[in-house]
Amino acid sequence: MGWYITLGIIILLAILPLGVSVKYDADGPLVKLIAGPIRVTLFPRPKKKQKKEKLQKPRSEKPKKEKPAKQKPQKQSAKHAVGGTAGKDAKPDKKKGGSITDFLPLVKTVLDFLGDFRRKLRVNVLELKLIMAADDPCDLAINYGRAWTAVGNLMPQLERVFVIKKRDIQVECDFTERETKVIARLDLTITLGRLLAAVFAFAFRALVQFVKIMNKRKGGAVK
Repeated sequence: MGWYITLGIIILLAILPLGVSVKYDADGPLVKLIAGPIRVTLFPRPKKKQKKEKLQKPRSEKPKKEKPAKQKPQKQSAKHAVGGTAGKDAKPDKKKGGSITDFLPLVKTVLDFLGDFRRKLRVNVLELKLIMAADDPCDLAINYGRAWTAVGNLMPQLERVFVIKKRDIQVECDFTERETKVIARLDLTITLGRLLAAVFAFAFRALVQFVKIMNKRKGGAVK
């Protein structure tokens, strides 16, 4: 029975969504941490309660006199102790660069990890509402068309990168507003199982590249 409970807990943890929720409106930015059904506000931080005032000491108590601190003799710097003024002329050793043939495979491994990790992210909620403002109706019509063109160009790029579950894109016009306003929300999550799988895969590929580099430096055969 204990094995079934343990297996159930592992499965629940594997499908547990982790991520962030970012929202922006008239109240400013709001960032929350997502851990399953739990949401914790990261920004803005809640204001701390004001500290209570400390009780004043009775007047009868006399403040204790502080003893004068003893001055410690200053130690001579290592440069003057060893070589006198000659140490000032000494230049630090210049760092040597590593082989670029060993560096490029590491870069490719990191880029592959970022690509795989990015495709595992899911956009649960994508909300964007633009409220266009302008005094001239002609300018407002032009800006309205430009806004929809920008949205049309942006959405295909986001869909190639992320899996978007729910979206709500709106562009409105308001002659009473003096400036263009925006309301935006983005809920970005990844399951714990996918996150650990991506991290372990990256760690294995990075370890293989490190082993190849170490074998090459020791003069061994690189497979």
